[in-house]
Amino acid sequence: FFVLATQKPIVQDGTYPLPEAQLDRFMFNVVLDYLSFSEELDVIKNTTSDKKVDLNKILNAEQILHYQHLIRKIPIADNVLEYAVKLVSKTRPKTEYSSDYVDKFIAWGAGPRASQFLVIGAKCHAAINGKYSPDIEDVKAVAEPILRHRLVKTYQAEAEGISIEQIIKELL
Repeated sequence: FFVLATQKPIVQDGTYPLPEAQLDRFMFNVVLDYLSFSEELDVIKNTTSDKKVDLNKILNAEQILHYQHLIRKIPIADNVLEYAVKLVSKTRPKTEYSSDYVDKFIAWGAGPRASQFLVIGAKCHAAINGKYSPDIEDVKAVAEPILRHRLVKTYQAEAEGISIEQIIKELL
């Protein structure tokens, strides 16, 4: 399945936030900010006129499956795998790899799916950037959108205005 979901921070009457277990099934949480004035102007011009848009298919289903298999075949060094798993392990409070910072600000850490997605994401990042194998920098490059929706902050983190992004930066 390939699913895109949107979430607005306001006006959620009649909707319910997804439970953490369902959020965990999404590989990335990508934050989109407001458009610039000129970008919004282009959107409004294009969506309020009778302009005909021709969509061009760039990949078919067979090609997508091919690339999915190709990415999984990319070799990855043990130290990079260990880095990804250790990074996820560090998000779990009061465990072998957690720090006082994590124990203080994270109520619930990421599960094994985060480790899987860090590795797949790092392989994709490496391939897109012309590398034959991902390194730790590739894991770091995809860490925030992969971990952002998997960590539950403590009340203390909320009270002190600590963001999930700050916590992830500290972990990295």
